[in-house]
Amino acid sequence: MNTPLDITGSLDNLVLTLLVFVLALLVKKDVAFRLLALMSLLTLFSFAASLAVILPLVRSLDTLILSMPIILAVIFQNDLRRALLAIGKRQATTTPQDGDGSVDEILRALADMAGRRIGALIVIARHQPIDHLLQVGTDLDAKVTSELLNSIFLPYSPIHDGAVIIQRGKITRAGCLLPLSHNPDIAKSFGTRHRAALGLSELSDALVLVVSEETGKISAVHDSRITYDIDTAELKRLIKKALDHRRSSKGASTEGVPT
Repeated sequence: MNTPLDITGSLDNLVLTLLVFVLALLVKKDVAFRLLALMSLLTLFSFAASLAVILPLVRSLDTLILSMPIILAVIFQNDLRRALLAIGKRQATTTPQDGDGSVDEILRALADMAGRRIGALIVIARHQPIDHLLQVGTDLDAKVTSELLNSIFLPYSPIHDGAVIIQRGKITRAGCLLPLSHNPDIAKSFGTRHRAALGLSELSDALVLVVSEETGKISAVHDSRITYDIDTAELKRLIKKALDHRRSSKGASTEGVPT
């Protein structure tokens, strides 16, 4: 007599599993299939427990399955926020421009430092605020120039170990400490600069540029991804896009080698 109800409950769990899987694909593709396997296993155990009439276990498993969307929302809150922000930005996409020459200045600085193997960490803030994610740092209000960027990251500079922050078309802070990524899948060969860049990109939509002092290679980090030894054309496109987002926001309201 209870079998139809058990089957119905299992089908409900299966539908919920597929829904969570689709949402996970949109937010974080690399863990979506792990979630699918986990929820499918829980659904299978729940159905088996119902056939064996182990009601306490059925209730516990069903409660866990039904709570999974809430658990995932808590775990992936930063990814959900970034995904929702991206949806809102797609409708306002414009052609990147560089009226003040900041793109060329940043590219020139990166090339100079890469050639001399001077480690560097440059953050270009976009729509999401990042001030609450930064530690220490020296306040600045300077035009973006290759000379200034080079001087900040010289080994004898007192603020060369931290990150430079570019906001609203200017260098606003230097010597900042960024949150380190705790992603277990990151290559162990990546050093502190790459981990810091990835950590900030996991919590915001900022573009982070890294120069490795060991290899002289340039990496671009955004949307929780590291593009190691990026080519100049793609690097220029990303910087233009980041600076264009900066202008849009201002107008509206205003893989691995160690570092």
